[in-house]
Amino acid sequence: MCTYIISDLHLSENKPEITLKFFNFIKQYIVYADNFYILGDFFDYWIGDDDTSLLHKEVANHLKKLTLNGVHCYFIHGNRDFLIRNLYAKKCGMKILSQETLLNIYNKRILILHGDTLCTNDIKYQNYRKKICNKHLQNIFLKLPLFVRHIIAQKIRKNSKNTKIFKTKNITDVNYDNVINIFKKYQTQWIIHGHTHYPNIHKIYFDNKIHYRGVLSKWGEKSSAFVINKYGIKLFFFKYKNIFINYLVFLHIKIIQF
Repeated sequence: MCTYIISDLHLSENKPEITLKFFNFIKQYIVYADNFYILGDFFDYWIGDDDTSLLHKEVANHLKKLTLNGVHCYFIHGNRDFLIRNLYAKKCGMKILSQETLLNIYNKRILILHGDTLCTNDIKYQNYRKKICNKHLQNIFLKLPLFVRHIIAQKIRKNSKNTKIFKTKNITDVNYDNVINIFKKYQTQWIIHGHTHYPNIHKIYFDNKIHYRGVLSKWGEKSSAFVINKYGIKLFFFKYKNIFINYLVFLHIKIIQF
């Protein structure tokens, strides 16, 4: 019995090797899990549930098979796929969770979230986030023709890549005080998130206790996931030996138990 958590796959038609890696990950690991959590940026961008691309259908079919076999699948919006709605979630058989969700599993309290709300040093991004989270603007966007939405999304992605080049890690990473406040708010020992693409398990000391912040990587040549069971929490990394070989290989396992 175990639970898996992943984030930041950025699935797209332009990177079929990541999609294949995800499907292999499902076959080798998730089929044996109790719960499966995806913490946002599942897709590189999302312009609406009515965009029925072949990629979207294939992903939905794989997740639906999981749920039919008893694996509970959950999703938290990222900054790339915040427009995923219940229509697509239903096709996948997954449940959309709130932005900050507290898990009580295997006698552990773990807060999961995408992670962008922790990066308050990036003022420009936070201002942008307020705009894209505006429900009125989202509804207007979703009424536009699909080809127009594609053009807008691609332009936003291009601008994002250009501006990110000039941002230091101090800006793009989490704000320490913000992290401490989240720990205190939820009275939890663990936080797990993605978004920053700086995979690690950070030990944080305050109130005479050790707390842990687990960070997931962006999927690519080196990808990561958290696995949780009654024995503890593991962050592991994996990659293909060859992208044409249809299996995964462990490179490194970092274990934290408490």
